[in-house]
Amino acid sequence: MIDLKKLQKEVYKNKLDKGFNVTDIHKEFCFLYEELAEANRAYYKKKPDIGEELADVVIYLLGLAEILKIDMEEEILKKIDKNKKREYKEVNGVLKRIKD
Repeated sequence: MIDLKKLQKEVYKNKLDKGFNVTDIHKEFCFLYEELAEANRAYYKKKPDIGEELADVVIYLLGLAEILKIDMEEEILKKIDKNKKREYKEVNGVLKRIKD
């Protein structure tokens, strides 16, 4: 089982140890966006490293969460529970949320 709290701290420590950014939040969002774009390119071009690219996305996300003092494990569990309770209905060929 993965301990996201521990991973967040490891990712953050690695950023500090290597001298990477831990203060410019906008820059971190840009890096995260670029990693997601790289994963998309890997998928589109059928490259074998898509798993590694997706791992980069998660690593950047965990680092950003730790910088912002957000417990991603807790937030993910809450969001999954919230999504389970939502109801959807197809309207004119489009899936619309009808209940939160």
